[in-house]
Amino acid sequence: MNKIGVIGAGKWGSALAFALSEKNEVYITSRTPRDIKNFVSLEEILELKYIVIAIPAQEISLWLKEHFVNKGQKILVAAKGIEASSGLFLNNIYKDYVKDKDIAYLSGPSFATEVKKSLPTALVINSKNEELSDKFASFFPSFIKTYTSTDVIGAEIAGAYKNVIAIAAGVCEGLELGKNAAAALISRGLVEMQRFGCAYGAKEESFVGLSGAGDLFLTASSTMSRNFRVGLGLAKGKTQTEILQELGEVAEGIGTAYALQKIAKDRDLYLPIAREVYEILEGKDPLSSLKSFLSN
Repeated sequence: MNKIGVIGAGKWGSALAFALSEKNEVYITSRTPRDIKNFVSLEEILELKYIVIAIPAQEISLWLKEHFVNKGQKILVAAKGIEASSGLFLNNIYKDYVKDKDIAYLSGPSFATEVKKSLPTALVINSKNEELSDKFASFFPSFIKTYTSTDVIGAEIAGAYKNVIAIAAGVCEGLELGKNAAAALISRGLVEMQRFGCAYGAKEESFVGLSGAGDLFLTASSTMSRNFRVGLGLAKGKTQTEILQELGEVAEGIGTAYALQKIAKDRDLYLPIAREVYEILEGKDPLSSLKSFLSN
């Protein structure tokens, strides 16, 4: 059995540790000690050859700087987001610490709660190193079908952008604008994130597969999605602080919305849904925002 270390013991990290333990010997660690099976120190995890990092996108830059020691480990990144402060994609952040041949990125529709129940899904392992993608794919359990891709930037953008669309969809649901409006919003969101991805050289097909449409349809249509629940809260007039206190978890779409706003300004890109989500987060009336978007 392969030994795999998981860094991050939140819902997603714990779900991945559970899933990977079907075929492998899995160890887990986090910032604070947890009374869970196979919990070990970070130092012990960093000695392992294969490591899954499930640290939120907005925290990873500082964490890598303060804690990561490169010992030639093979890394699978399990977070989805764009750094708000810099507008950097995760691969831009990791490249200063890990070589392209040693890193892969996980994408696709995957609620942690369902993974922990061993319910079936399909995911994509994305890496410039196809041999590494195949290796990580072989670690996953029987209830998760794995595919591989070399389109790292496409998977990253799809995984990050869909969280922003999910916030907009949550607002739409919370305002009771109807299923027609929701379908229009989500389909236009898919086109928007594909257009954005192509501007960065991503492959169009990545956005109509599991990494794009698959993850978007899941995240933008269920209260199991943290980002969808952010939108529901915004529709009720709650502040970001109130919403995050209720969630008790990170909602990557918030930071990504701010990142996309920065990128749109810097590169003069037209990102209408992302812009509306940013403006709602900044205090714009959700009803006028969504109605304005849907009517234009």
